[in-house]
Amino acid sequence: MTSEALWQPSADTIANARMTDFLQQVNKEKDVALANYHDLYQWSVDNDESFWSMVWDYFDVIGEKGSTIVTDKEKMPGAQWFPDASLNFAENLLRHKDDHIALIFRGENGTRQQLTYAELNHEVAAFAEGLRQRGVEAGDRVAAMMPNCIETIIGMLATTSIGAIWSSCSPDFGVQGVLDRFGQIEPKVLITVDGYFYNGKNLNIKNKTADIIKQIPSIEATVLVNFSQQKDRIEGDKVFSWSDFGDADKTQIDFAPRNFNDPLYIMFSSGTTGVPKCIVHGTGGTLLQHLKEHGLHTDLDRDDNLFYFTTCGWMMWNWLVSGLAVGATLTLFDGSPFAPKPEFLWDVTDEEGITVFGTSAKYLAALEKEGVKPRESHNLEKLRSILTTGSVLPPESFDYVYREIKKDLCLSSISGGTDIVSCFALGCPILPVYRGELQCRGLGLAVNVYDENGKPVKGEKGELVCENSFPCMPVSFWNDENGERYFNAYFDRFENTWAHGDFAELTEHDGVIIYGRSDAVLNPGGVRIGTAEIYRQVEKVDEVLESIAVGQQYEDDERVVLFVKLRDGIKLSDELRQTIAKTIRANATPRHVPAVILQVDDIPRTISGKIVELAVRNVVHGEPVKNTDALANPEALDYFRDREELR
Repeated sequence: MTSEALWQPSADTIANARMTDFLQQVNKEKDVALANYHDLYQWSVDNDESFWSMVWDYFDVIGEKGSTIVTDKEKMPGAQWFPDASLNFAENLLRHKDDHIALIFRGENGTRQQLTYAELNHEVAAFAEGLRQRGVEAGDRVAAMMPNCIETIIGMLATTSIGAIWSSCSPDFGVQGVLDRFGQIEPKVLITVDGYFYNGKNLNIKNKTADIIKQIPSIEATVLVNFSQQKDRIEGDKVFSWSDFGDADKTQIDFAPRNFNDPLYIMFSSGTTGVPKCIVHGTGGTLLQHLKEHGLHTDLDRDDNLFYFTTCGWMMWNWLVSGLAVGATLTLFDGSPFAPKPEFLWDVTDEEGITVFGTSAKYLAALEKEGVKPRESHNLEKLRSILTTGSVLPPESFDYVYREIKKDLCLSSISGGTDIVSCFALGCPILPVYRGELQCRGLGLAVNVYDENGKPVKGEKGELVCENSFPCMPVSFWNDENGERYFNAYFDRFENTWAHGDFAELTEHDGVIIYGRSDAVLNPGGVRIGTAEIYRQVEKVDEVLESIAVGQQYEDDERVVLFVKLRDGIKLSDELRQTIAKTIRANATPRHVPAVILQVDDIPRTISGKIVELAVRNVVHGEPVKNTDALANPEALDYFRDREELR
């Protein structure tokens, strides 16, 4: 990696950042002399109880903090943060009740809606009363199969205001995918839509919804949002229209106090190796972590307009919504990011004055392949930060952003996951951006990289771990009474240490490089290679749209097999194979060069857009893929099955 920064924060940016203000407050209150972010990070890890207590105070959390910050801090799992605290999640997101715009919705079909904070409070009060009238109480589950629209956020805030538990997925999930998730948690209410828009199509989900209602007997009421104006409707005495469900006369929200570690969200693992794990996140830990990440690491405040391209089946939706807690405006979008044209989201950025633009690495790579140059076609005057996650952002995409989008902005690649509904490594407004690196480790999290013997390493690749407990660790897994599944997911590799499953490196700048999932690491000849190291080279080749690499057991060793999806009309010739191999060899090592390169028409992805290396590896070895309903395009697995070239 180059040691030259692609972007440096100005003196004004550093002076006015909330991160700087927080650092100065620590210096004053704790009588220390922290000089920069790295000092602050080390202090936050060494003094994590003081740190999390200060986060509560700094953001003026509404609730009772209690006198105890943590019990059994050294136990993972087992630590209890803020065990006698009391608060309500929705109350903290709805603290503002003024005419400042809270939510803007933009649809791919040209729809635009908005709500002020005052209007949002009123809508939440009405819907919460509707839930109460149908018997929803604290601890009950409300599930949503919804687009990323305003009603979804109202539903979540209403649910959590009464202490019930929220869970969501997007409407493009198949019936079995929904049953595998919501069937496990037995919701009392289902919120859904008549249909949704994607890539110019109006997709009716009436039959799918009817099947789901029949097969989840716990559902006592279904609320139907007329999102896509479908004419035919689901009939039944337990099906309500959105407008009929709430109580418009109710204008005040009755916020139910909850314990810090009471369940807030149930989220789901990708489910590509079996039925998805139901990960339960707590009320206070989610709030504190998101306040830290939005307010300090993203420098978000009331003047900001935060956008994240996400669906309601991806944890970034939950992350996005918490931007309300700092009083920002949220811009929501649902549909294809390339409909009606590849530049559409940049039109929205200019029109709405988006200041922080969040997206996936895949989206930026697709923009570059399409030759989109927003800096030439758009103003982007207010845009100050781009966030990206979902998969590894290769160094070449850093170049693309600064060359073709905007020079003066903070490009923050962020990484964490559904497991913590937040980030282990992310951005920082007072640090430079280095090519290919995540700027920093998150405050309060003792993130490290271990070699195979569990020893910390720097400048070497290894397992990303967290050595201390932290408030946003999952409360539990649903229906995991003895905690065995939870323990095995994160803690069975290294004693009292969270092993996250990422293959990573700490850099000389104290930044982080992610090389891919450690369970998908390639191991030819005993040398560990992250798949992202191969992808970043392959996708430099203009003919290649995207790729996926797996290890195949072969002659008592493992060989690397690369599958490529090419531009329309292009066939994989020996010459193109050589070009791909030369590009990898010249920019990585001979070990990285695949033994076999094959063409496929499509690459399988989860519904949230992540490629599924383990599923492809199973197919290559003739092993079953246990849960194809977790995939957006399960038919793509057929392109990898029984390939003559791999026998």
